[in-house]
Amino acid sequence: MIQRIQSVYLFLASIISGVLIFVFNLWKSIKKDIFAMDLLNSESFLLKVIPVLFLVSAILSFVAIFIFKNRKLQFVIGRVTILINLILLGLLIYVSLTLPGEASVSEKGIGMFIPVLAILLVVLANKAIKKDEDLVKSVDRLR
Repeated sequence: MIQRIQSVYLFLASIISGVLIFVFNLWKSIKKDIFAMDLLNSESFLLKVIPVLFLVSAILSFVAIFIFKNRKLQFVIGRVTILINLILLGLLIYVSLTLPGEASVSEKGIGMFIPVLAILLVVLANKAIKKDEDLVKSVDRLR
């Protein structure tokens, strides 16, 4: 049901992945702050994939909220969201290690930790979904 704790976790994960990318920067160069949506204008395909993965993660987390009648599918969508965020985290780490102009001052932003928070929330949601599924199975055994 929508009022369950896993729905809260999934909603927070979708807000973190979909909204906070506009608020927190990924890194700061000498000229300006670089946000996730600024990467869509870059030449590199690798950089263009990062905001797309953020949005796909947010959409999947939001869609999983409304699939509460099919807990197995909700659980699988949660796992796919975790996988997408792990790929995103790997991409962000790779890009941050290969940033051009590291001789000049550049700082990593707090936006690099957004996938970690999303992974944590989706893991908590999957744990609650599994708990609900086990409860339903135990009640079915009693019938």
